[in-house]
Amino acid sequence: MVPAPSCPDTWDYWTSSPSDYVELTCLLPNSIYIPLKVSWDATLHDVKEELWDRAGSYPLFGMLHEMSGYVFQFVNSLAAPEEVDDENKRLRDIKPVCGVLMIIERSVKRPGEQLLNTQISHLIGKGLNEFDSLRSSEVNDFRKQMRCLAEESLMRRLQSTWQERLRYQCPPRLADQPVPATLKSHLNKNCFILVTKFANSEFSSSLCVPIARTPQQHIEIILRKQATSLNMRIEHASNYVLKVCGREEYLFGDYPLIQFQYIQEMLSRDLVPQVMTISMDKLQFLSDAQRYRIPERDRLMSEHSNTMRKRKNESSWHIDKNYSCTVLCVGGLNVDPGRVVEVICQAGIFHGGKALCEAQKTRAAPVSRDGVAQWDQELKFPVKVHNVPRMARLCFGIYEIIKIKSKKRGKEASKDSINKLAWANTMIFDYKDQLPTDGMTLYMSTHVADETQGDDQLLHPLGTVLTGTNTDSCAALQVRFSNYECQYPILFPKQEIVRAYSERVETIAPDAVARLGRDFEKLRVTAEKDPMYEMHEQDKKNMWALRNHFREEAPELLPRLLSCVEWGERAEAAAASRLVAEWPPLPLESALELLDYAYADHAVRSFAVRCLEKISDEDLLLYLLQLVQALKHESYLMCDLSVFLLQRAFKNMIIGHYLFWHLRSEMHMPSVSVRFGLMLEAYCRGCQDHINSLMRQIACLDKLKWASQCIRKKKEISKARAALQQHLQEQHCIETLSDFVSPLNPSFVCRRIKPERCRVMDSKMRPLMVDFENVDPNGADIRIILKIGDDLRQDMFTLQMLRIMDRLWKSHGYDFRLSPYNCISMENEVGMIEVVEEAETVANIQKQSALFNAASTIYRATLLQWLKKQTEDEGGKQNEVAFNKAVDEFTMSCAGYCVATYVLGIADRHPDNIMVKKSGQLFHIDFGHFLGHFKQKYGFKRERVPFVLTHDFIHVINKGQRGTGDNEPIDFKIFREHCETAFRILRKHGHLILSLFSMMISTGLRELSSEKDLQYLRETLVMDLSEEKAMEHFRSKFSEAMKNSWTTSFNWAIHNIDKNN
Repeated sequence: MVPAPSCPDTWDYWTSSPSDYVELTCLLPNSIYIPLKVSWDATLHDVKEELWDRAGSYPLFGMLHEMSGYVFQFVNSLAAPEEVDDENKRLRDIKPVCGVLMIIERSVKRPGEQLLNTQISHLIGKGLNEFDSLRSSEVNDFRKQMRCLAEESLMRRLQSTWQERLRYQCPPRLADQPVPATLKSHLNKNCFILVTKFANSEFSSSLCVPIARTPQQHIEIILRKQATSLNMRIEHASNYVLKVCGREEYLFGDYPLIQFQYIQEMLSRDLVPQVMTISMDKLQFLSDAQRYRIPERDRLMSEHSNTMRKRKNESSWHIDKNYSCTVLCVGGLNVDPGRVVEVICQAGIFHGGKALCEAQKTRAAPVSRDGVAQWDQELKFPVKVHNVPRMARLCFGIYEIIKIKSKKRGKEASKDSINKLAWANTMIFDYKDQLPTDGMTLYMSTHVADETQGDDQLLHPLGTVLTGTNTDSCAALQVRFSNYECQYPILFPKQEIVRAYSERVETIAPDAVARLGRDFEKLRVTAEKDPMYEMHEQDKKNMWALRNHFREEAPELLPRLLSCVEWGERAEAAAASRLVAEWPPLPLESALELLDYAYADHAVRSFAVRCLEKISDEDLLLYLLQLVQALKHESYLMCDLSVFLLQRAFKNMIIGHYLFWHLRSEMHMPSVSVRFGLMLEAYCRGCQDHINSLMRQIACLDKLKWASQCIRKKKEISKARAALQQHLQEQHCIETLSDFVSPLNPSFVCRRIKPERCRVMDSKMRPLMVDFENVDPNGADIRIILKIGDDLRQDMFTLQMLRIMDRLWKSHGYDFRLSPYNCISMENEVGMIEVVEEAETVANIQKQSALFNAASTIYRATLLQWLKKQTEDEGGKQNEVAFNKAVDEFTMSCAGYCVATYVLGIADRHPDNIMVKKSGQLFHIDFGHFLGHFKQKYGFKRERVPFVLTHDFIHVINKGQRGTGDNEPIDFKIFREHCETAFRILRKHGHLILSLFSMMISTGLRELSSEKDLQYLRETLVMDLSEEKAMEHFRSKFSEAMKNSWTTSFNWAIHNIDKNN
């Protein structure tokens, strides 16, 4: 039995004058008791924090959940057990008998909490109990902090005004500029036409709107016009808001109407924007203050106390010994039990993907029949503990040496072959800055099949450091860490100490700086080369010596400067940490680059996130895909990037919508399932008013997946279509596939499915084209393609790059009329694609021709004739204005896609994945191959041109005229100039393009898995050449595309013959 503490063992102890501290006996739910000496004036919250901090060094700590799930119980002065919820109470107020406190689980859960947990588990596809089963203090602490963050967000939203709620649920989409240069030609004397309707009324008005008019001013004018027309009193404009017809999108705020992206999108397509005036009392907000009210006691948990004493510790900077660990054994190896197998364990220390020292390895050890190998061997690394950076990671790899006998010149020789078996990573310092000094079990992952053999690939430094929830089938590596003869816990110094140390040991010699300063411009030119350019070591040292020059003269080159840091040297690492604290804010492009895997330092990544805090919601949405991938490069669950993304999602439901799907689409990957699952849980808790909408979307997805499986066995398309429509007409489908937000674009709401309009598409994966009625009667039907069996993440990424290219071109005053349709990955090889209306594939256009036969793809007039037909009036007469407009649209879009597909190396181009709108816009679809991964047949490349520019495309651009060389038609000369301009602009932003691709390496895309895949971009952008040489290179590629266009036409003819047979 635990003896009662000596101090408070008398009944009158608490009423006397005790000393400053009192000794408590705390009994934990895991059957561990901990003696605790605390201030007699401490609150129960203070006691719990100190207790949990101490419990981390005791056995069975992993069995405890987050501390908010427990309350204190004690025996009071009436000898009765008492449970206390209010943790603001102080020890002297509750007076526990004998100073004994029991910690027990809360007996009563919050109202609806069980339902909420069930909904969250369903949304993320993983039971929340799986996170509990990890028994990880880091996971528990992260969940606690994220719950506090989520609850604070909920409370703010519940107290918000209707304008703030509308801004959260339907945030306005705003352009960077009110009137971009590309839009001026679409205005008439700085005015545009706007059609305005009234809900539940036939009244509508078409007005000429000046570019400075705001939504509120427009509503006032419309209300006066309505009152005059209908002879009624004028209503208050503040009671109304403008809604986009056909969408759940609103125009509000003190911005010019023309700054809203919807208005600009419509005007750029020469269409008339249409809005509706909606009464405020018709708006339905999802927030329910009663349902999601947070109990007072839980908000107390977010308060932190600094009154508790800190335990003694030792600084890692005081340890002048080599870092070491002991590899004990590994179990669960998947090897052939029928043969003798010996394995070696190799270990290395890495920072940002780079080795800090030479890797160490164990001796070869035999593997028993049950998959166990024993070493019990210490590995000492040639790096001192005081030089180990804060974000260093220890990487392990286990491999087998296979001796292969071969005969050479009549003699037998043996050649060793490496068979990689498993890998695991762990941070050298844990999430609390502490250096582990005891045993640890690391659950290992298997190597992917396509990794190259070789010692440099035995370790996987970019792999995860987190343990997944399913460890039953994993190999388990047992390691033990040294305590370096330290009595106290070893901690990495705090940032204040690091920066103070850097100031003391600053070693920049003024005379050396002055001498190097003369070479600053030369170094600057070198530093401005593309991110993959490898600088000479001396240039790196010189650049680092001139770091203060770069801060003043070229702050955007901070990523290049940080690549010069020797992170294994304490002084340089400390100087880098201090440097970023003094660095001016970076532009978006440079800040994104700092979130790549190469920049592991906490101070650097925190600085990058600070630079992103002021970006607009539209910019955040544009780069959200990369920011989600950057989470994989974070060393710990709790990081600035996670908090940043969640906070922005808590304020903007559109951001939250896409953040949810980007995270959920990769939940099947063990390496990220814990991190992404915890992020999803945090988002759902902070946006409980979004849960029902997401639940509806997932239910619809499940129903469509079921329908897709039902028709898979139907070989004939007609029978598959009939079966699909029959399934979708069943009552359970009709009920589920109604009243839900489109996952592709949350601005569109589907009222009900139209089974008679749904069909099965004629392609390998049998995608479904599904038609829904728009909830807004003023909007067109919503058509979606559901695709199962293909990884749409590559399509999604390629389309994002096209949007970014489109924005870059427009920022320079060029609109190349791209059509980057929406595409979203939702689960493993499951996703949705937007249907582009009023468009046909080039193959279908050729089939519609009266001259269609095997050679119709080579007949150059087919496409031009089709465009002429689309621009005929009702009487069949050619509309020359419309025709010229369609040719201009074709020319500009063809130029844009020629350059974009060339730079990105988009492959597998054929007439079924190039489409043309009736308006003339050309666009590409289906981006299953990029970065030059061209398809081959019989060992030969099927595509031999840099980009697709066939004779029929040229025929449209020339409007049917012919001529080459000096007699080249003026229209084609303009097209060529457009292509060169588009390429020149992309090349100026080559750093951004390379950085965005680099950030996607961790995605797991088959054709973007290493830095080697980025080499294709370097070759197409030729960033190592001067602009003059680069343009000569592009012109040669343009000529090559024209010269060999006959090969493309021939391949297309073969494709059409094969498709029709």
